[in-house]
Amino acid sequence: MDFSLTPEQEALKEWAHGFAEREMRPAAAEYDEREEFPWEVLEKAAAIGLLAYSIPEEYGGSGVTSLVSNLVIAEELFWGCAGIATAMGGIGLAALPILEMGSEEQKRRWLPLLADPNHVRLGAMCLTEPNAGSDVVNLSTRAVRDGSDYLITGTKTFITNGGIADVYVVFAKTNPDAGYAGVSAFIVDGKSPGISAGKKFKKLGLRASHTAEVHFDQVRVPEENRLGPEGMAFIGAMKMLEHSRPTVAIAAVGVARAAYEFALEYAKERIQFGKPIYYNQAISFPLAEMRTKIDAGRLLAYRAAWLADQQKSCNLEGSMAKAFCGDMAMEVTTQAVQTLGGYGYMRDFPVEKWFRDAKIMSIYEGTTQIQKRVMTRLL
Repeated sequence: MDFSLTPEQEALKEWAHGFAEREMRPAAAEYDEREEFPWEVLEKAAAIGLLAYSIPEEYGGSGVTSLVSNLVIAEELFWGCAGIATAMGGIGLAALPILEMGSEEQKRRWLPLLADPNHVRLGAMCLTEPNAGSDVVNLSTRAVRDGSDYLITGTKTFITNGGIADVYVVFAKTNPDAGYAGVSAFIVDGKSPGISAGKKFKKLGLRASHTAEVHFDQVRVPEENRLGPEGMAFIGAMKMLEHSRPTVAIAAVGVARAAYEFALEYAKERIQFGKPIYYNQAISFPLAEMRTKIDAGRLLAYRAAWLADQQKSCNLEGSMAKAFCGDMAMEVTTQAVQTLGGYGYMRDFPVEKWFRDAKIMSIYEGTTQIQKRVMTRLL
């Protein structure tokens, strides 16, 4: 076992942390308050390769292909601002199924668009529907053959970058009677006729990210845009989620760490009854527990990512990390608010934002309950 980062990973951590500290932290409160998309921040991130860091170099990305190294970067970005980091991460989320299921021709055509340092081109992964989230077999979006094309019709919901993306990866039923074997995935140009933006959601947290419905009305997609064989996308989706769940786990670690660090410094500086409140066990013991759980979550996420890097299954370990870290982030941010007392409840201090941002960590990419369902099947 080796619990140290490599020199390259240390450099990646410094790279991401510097951007988070310099560009994300100062802008976080304003974008959260206005619920506006952080175009300016993303343009700066694109210019230095931080939007496409997980895309291999041969397709124009920064070439950070190790999942552990991806986690090192993601923790720092979510430490900076979970909302802005989610807006950035939508690009990598769209690139992931192309990398997992796409042909070499598809990768060379679409990934460089997402990796362009001179233009922010957003990606969106469209799986969730109003009546189907983790229950992929219940998808109602249809992709019907029309000659050498497909016509896609349906509505997707809770889509990061939905309605404003340049590239969509859409999961749809090509054979409604075939269950899991009837699901296919398609790369869809965001400018295609028939795509329309639906309702933009007003969220508890992650307010700098754009989450919306997307409507597909007879959207024509050429056969060459289908990812993999027809009816095989469910397997690709499960592989994609297996690798994305450790990333969500580390995102929760980043948010929790931000709240913990702020609460710790506050506890050292806040004087009550003639001494810093840190010297009261009622304050210091919870801080010790917060640090312990943050470290435990990070190690769970790293283990899952390490397994993936070794080409081993991390299905169980990824779900364990995601379930633990999602709940941990909520617990840590709640305690951070409590440490600040009345000030923690006020929007003048950032802990209330981290508290709001943390809640989604136990919901998206599969709720904690879904993770436990996956875990119990694998046990």
